Amino acid sequence: MPDRPCRGTVHTLNGRTICFTGRVLVDGEWRVRTHCAEHAGQRGATSKSDFSRKVTLVVYGDLASKVVIDDNRAYSSTLVDAEAERSRGRHVCVVDGDGFSKLLRGRPAPCLELRKARTGRVRPVPAATAEARILGGPLRVRRTGRRASGDLTLDLSRLDEATAAHEATVGALVAHLYRQGIEACTYASGVPEFDAGWSRGEDVFVAEVKSLTGAREDQQIRLGVGQVLDYAQQLRSAFPRTDVHPVLVLEKRPSAARWTALADSIGLRLVWAPDFSGI
Repeated sequence: MPDRPCRGTVHTLNGRTICFTGRVLVDGEWRVRTHCAEHAGQRGATSKSDFSRKVTLVVYGDLASKVVIDDNRAYSSTLVDAEAERSRGRHVCVVDGDGFSKLLRGRPAPCLELRKARTGRVRPVPAATAEARILGGPLRVRRTGRRASGDLTLDLSRLDEATAAHEATVGALVAHLYRQGIEACTYASGVPEFDAGWSRGEDVFVAEVKSLTGAREDQQIRLGVGQVLDYAQQLRSAFPRTDVHPVLVLEKRPSAARWTALADSIGLRLVWAPDFSGI
């Protein structure tokens, strides 16, 4: 494993050498280190009982029974050693129980910074990465249903059908990404309200999802192209060091092949359900 910064994300346990500070809260249950080491081994990691230069990942667990050797900083000896290695230029990743749980499921996890608080206590804290400022929490599919029209003169049936098709496409996209070990996210506070976002390596993808049910196909696609290109440009301006990729996700294959050629010419990924080929 290269001794270089991870840029804020730990992508896999495979090839890692892990040291645990104590028992770990994994998916809501406390697990002792031997249990954690066993499951990490199933993901291609090896574990050490004590910190050494071979360790590339520290899992920050329960320190209640650990001896804190630095009175001014509430670290275990493992975290003291990890910080020392970082200061010498060898980056050691640190994750908490939630991050370790994600890695066990094959999902990426944020690498924590080691920061000193005003009280003198230092704890691992989430790094303020560009990815974290763009992507919000896990994306959830909204429930949809039919509405009774009552005395309304506007026929809402087509609107309901389009909404259901949109959410079905979102759900299929979330499942497609999940099968690749990628978590689909909503947007973070203060950024454009894209429909779905995710990261792969150091790249961030933002997507607009368009249904083609109950609407003119060309209008929907033109609208989606404009929206997602606008989102990507805003994010590139705000986060110039982040590679932001726009993606237009359609409910189904468009009837006109020209849209694929258009997308290729402007650096836009155009994909559709159910295969989402290209992402």
